[in-house]
Amino acid sequence: MPHAPTSSGRPPWRATVLTLFPEMFPGPLSVSLSGQALKAGIWSLATVAIRDFGLGKHRTVDDAPAGGGAGMVMRADVVAAATDHARTTNPDVPLIYLSPRGSPFDQMLARELAAGPGVMLLAGRFEGVDERVIAARRMREVSIGDYVLSGGELAAMVVLDACVRLLPGVVGASESLAQESFEGGVLEYPQFTKPREWEGRAIPEILLSGDHKRVEEWRRREAERLTAERRPDLARRKRGPGERTD
Repeated sequence: MPHAPTSSGRPPWRATVLTLFPEMFPGPLSVSLSGQALKAGIWSLATVAIRDFGLGKHRTVDDAPAGGGAGMVMRADVVAAATDHARTTNPDVPLIYLSPRGSPFDQMLARELAAGPGVMLLAGRFEGVDERVIAARRMREVSIGDYVLSGGELAAMVVLDACVRLLPGVVGASESLAQESFEGGVLEYPQFTKPREWEGRAIPEILLSGDHKRVEEWRRREAERLTAERRPDLARRKRGPGERTD
């Protein structure tokens, strides 16, 4: 089915989530910027209930791991059936399996996905998904962090929120996106607002000077300082291999 274009003339960015718990969506994505953009048709959200493709009377979706061990594993045939069904309406979007062992999700990947037509996300459960369907359907494994969740649904929401806010027309001032953490390889500089003094702590005088050049220089220095202190891995990546810091 063709997707109606938005007021900007481009079709909605299409998100599809394959999940055992479709009732979890849109959840937090229905409020604030993502919710407003969803209502405005800037992006669309569809869910595919994996259990609809389960086997037998009880719609079984999992089985014991081959070789023994604790827990259950989502069956390749069930996941493939759900994925193939979703592909009939979204054949051109990347397919991502949200997994703790995946490559890290970062701002660069969010920009890459937001620039495309949409994304299809598989939210796993139990001990994971049969390896054969990951390979057969050429899923890209992505992780939102070095920890384990009960399932991939919350991870899917994180990925979608990060992508949707980058779509044209979602965030009002494009300049604010360019100055955020991870843009340009550094963390965001400290922010201040009224009152001028609070609990004995004053706004840095340079921010009240009206000298835009000096303000920008201060912000750049602070961003670099915070990056070096809190994320030395980002600082090293920005400097490049072999560059000295002294």
